[in-house]
Amino acid sequence: METRLTDIGLVGRHRDASSTGLPPRERYDGLKRVMFYLGFLKSRDAWVGLMSGTFLVLLTAAGAGRVVVIEDWTTDVVNRRGIPSGWTGEAFGQPAGYDFTIEQQAGRRVLHLESRNEHSTIARDITGKVNLKETPILEWSWKATILPTGGDLRRKETTDIAAQLYVVWPRFPELLRSRIIGYVWDATAPVATVAKSQKTATVTFVVIRSGSEDLGKWLTERRNVAEDYAKIFGESPDDPKAISISIDSNDTHSMAESFMGPILFRAR
Repeated sequence: METRLTDIGLVGRHRDASSTGLPPRERYDGLKRVMFYLGFLKSRDAWVGLMSGTFLVLLTAAGAGRVVVIEDWTTDVVNRRGIPSGWTGEAFGQPAGYDFTIEQQAGRRVLHLESRNEHSTIARDITGKVNLKETPILEWSWKATILPTGGDLRRKETTDIAAQLYVVWPRFPELLRSRIIGYVWDATAPVATVAKSQKTATVTFVVIRSGSEDLGKWLTERRNVAEDYAKIFGESPDDPKAISISIDSNDTHSMAESFMGPILFRAR
């Protein structure tokens, strides 16, 4: 989303300067003279400093509002079922039900995910869309309503998770060298747990929510992806190439249910 000067209150509230009838250069010099006579400026250097500072403020204000929307679920109609438009299914050789539905909740579109003894994952290509130097904060909203019985990502045989959002950096060969951070709502592992997947060596889990305390509540999360990557992998990240969402219940042979709201990257 582009931030304009009108959005931050610097243009549009006063008469257009062009209405003075003066050429731009004369208006600029006139402003300097007025500010000098009013005592705000003591020298030409002060004027240069003032204008430089103003420019930096404008840049900061514009940067602070930068947002890159990855998904808001408005492309498809309400009640659309299956894999949403713009996403692809990733079954990994396992049964995948893709029991997904676009719904309207709390005045916004969301993706409703259900899983019954299966594993469903969808991915979206974001190549060239996200610059982590400008927008390192991943923000999303989610709600979990049913956690897989006995799910615990720290054990291979119980790695079932109701709500999962992944940021992906593919590296050749992808199955061996890709780097993936998964922000998850686990049934058992404590919040702030950072753990390698016991099934997939390329995945590192970061537990954002745990257990049933907040079940049924819409929650908004924010993570500095660049900082998380540096802590996990020991170096600064390239820009991510994909986002994926997953739900599974096949290891515990149970059920899981969650909802995913808008997903975006923003400036700090």
